[in-house]
Amino acid sequence: MASATRTFARALRTSARPAINAAPRAAFRQSARFYSAKPTGGSSSNTLLYGLAGAGLLGGGAYYLFSNDSNAAPKLFVPKFEDYQQVYNEIANRLEEKEDYDDGSYGPVLVRLAWHASGTYDKETGTGGSNGATMRFSPESDHGANAGLKAARDFLEPVKAKFPWITYSDLWILAGVCSIQEMLGPAIPYRAGRQDRDVAACTPDGRLPDAAQGQDHLRNIFYRMGFNDQEIVALCGAHALGRCHSDRSGYSGPWTFSPTVLTNDYYKLLLDEKWQWKKWNGPKQYEDKTTKSLMMLPADMAIIQDKKFKEWVKVYAADNDKFFQDFSAVVNKLFELGVPFKEGTETWTFKPVNA
Repeated sequence: MASATRTFARALRTSARPAINAAPRAAFRQSARFYSAKPTGGSSSNTLLYGLAGAGLLGGGAYYLFSNDSNAAPKLFVPKFEDYQQVYNEIANRLEEKEDYDDGSYGPVLVRLAWHASGTYDKETGTGGSNGATMRFSPESDHGANAGLKAARDFLEPVKAKFPWITYSDLWILAGVCSIQEMLGPAIPYRAGRQDRDVAACTPDGRLPDAAQGQDHLRNIFYRMGFNDQEIVALCGAHALGRCHSDRSGYSGPWTFSPTVLTNDYYKLLLDEKWQWKKWNGPKQYEDKTTKSLMMLPADMAIIQDKKFKEWVKVYAADNDKFFQDFSAVVNKLFELGVPFKEGTETWTFKPVNA
């Protein structure tokens, strides 16, 4: 059922694209999936470990490659774009491997992992952000806003094992980029070079948005990171993806009818649908009057209750291309918060696999 829903939603999404792009991608979507089984180029079955040497060199770091041949000299391995594309491909080919997980894709929860790893940034202190992957540790992994993200971290462990040279920090963000693109979203620029940090770098609870709050809270949270009103509304568009779970956040339900395909439907539904308080034993949330199958959080409704926010909601509801353009830019900004990239670090755009 989930597969049929995704296929139908994606067919609708690709039908709106120019024919020159839609036809090849739609055809590829219908082709058989292939799962990568080959090791990273340049590695072998004799590889025992990668040792870090010169962190951050050439964007992705340089690593000494050792083998179990005691007479062999260690080789310097500097990851290139092609190596990161292989990691991207591995993630893309596994996103829908479990039909019974949520709506059939790990994409939404991987976007949330990348988002929450980045959204702890404080521009005044320079702490937090995607450089560190500190959600690996308690107490940050136990923060209420991060409930359920163990599923995303566990999903990526086999990828980390297959490509041990990539840092968790770069891997989590790459997974978010991959998921957005594979769920028919816009291309997201990517730079490598994040370094993992220890538990001492964990950020305090309360830096991520509280779904129960309103527009003042949203501005306090996002202004702290360095975003403006337009960027706040553009980032909210990520709620087109995924759903809430009563056993995680306490809330329940999807925001849109196609939770594994990124569109501007989130904004359209906010404006066009009639919303009412859901009558249930859980926390306060809204449901659509028509089907009672969709939900909005108090923080979602805040962006149409605030006049300045609402103007941008209208812009994105009316123009999916504009939403994609601004969403790509602001997600790239979010994913790079707190990262001290080396001068000259290349910016890459990955080729989609299944989108």
